[in-house]
Amino acid sequence: MKRLAIMLGMLAVAALAGAQAPSQQTQPAGAQGGAQQGSATAAPQGKRPPQAKTQPEFDGYNAAMASQKDPAAMEKAADDFATKFPDSELRVLLYKAAMRGYQNANNGDKMAEMAQKLLKLDPDDPEALIAAAEVMAERTRATDLDKAQRFDQASKYAQHALETVDTDVPAPANVPQAQLDAYKGLLRSTAYSVLGTIQYDQDKFPEAEGYFRKSIDAYPSQPDPVVVLRLALALDKQAKYSDALAQANKAVELTQDGTPAGTTARHERDRLMQLTGSVIPSSGSPTPASKPPATSTPNATQPPH
Repeated sequence: MKRLAIMLGMLAVAALAGAQAPSQQTQPAGAQGGAQQGSATAAPQGKRPPQAKTQPEFDGYNAAMASQKDPAAMEKAADDFATKFPDSELRVLLYKAAMRGYQNANNGDKMAEMAQKLLKLDPDDPEALIAAAEVMAERTRATDLDKAQRFDQASKYAQHALETVDTDVPAPANVPQAQLDAYKGLLRSTAYSVLGTIQYDQDKFPEAEGYFRKSIDAYPSQPDPVVVLRLALALDKQAKYSDALAQANKAVELTQDGTPAGTTARHERDRLMQLTGSVIPSSGSPTPASKPPATSTPNATQPPH
């Protein structure tokens, strides 16, 4: 649930990629995401948006979406709709709305539950895959008896999301390509972040470094402060102190003092400045830490859900 505000803003793409009424299904095959082959019209990249088969189904979908401000009500509306229209393509949009609602409410357990409902309907949906992977990775602890299995499943979800970002994000004609590309970049960035966290938690710091760098590169316009901080910690663990300090400084710039990530970023920066003999900023002296932040798991740097 990192970069929550950014993710919710980017979801305007998916909102535009909403359900289509039955009357819209008569357009040429090429305009429906390449569902049919051999059309002279080039198909847009990505699959077509879900479509209603009948007007009552479309009306039921719109009625259910009226509950989206309340995630619990949205979940119930999605369940009721799925019972009434068990074969509807629009079920995925309703469960996705519930998943996003729980994400906005910082309810990771219910967010993951909605992601699983989505994956039963569409096992290739990148957003659901990433949501399931992220919650599983962030909530796995070193003392969990099934830690290896949980990390393995989260990795599979994240890797599959990277495989389906270009093929399974709906691409309506009215969505600007730049907006769609940015949304896909954010999805990739989050998937790489999950993979980096899993590697870090298994003490595989070079691998974690690589994934964190890929996460930042995938969405460079607004880097996730927690990913930048985790990159600094991964570099620190490899005794790459100068590089780690550069990333810690970036993490400090991207965070506010007093927040969990901001406090850890400043501890890490000050510790690395002492190790490298760098000049202490005039704005303040280093904050000593009896236990170096780099020994913490990435979960310790993650803002509360």
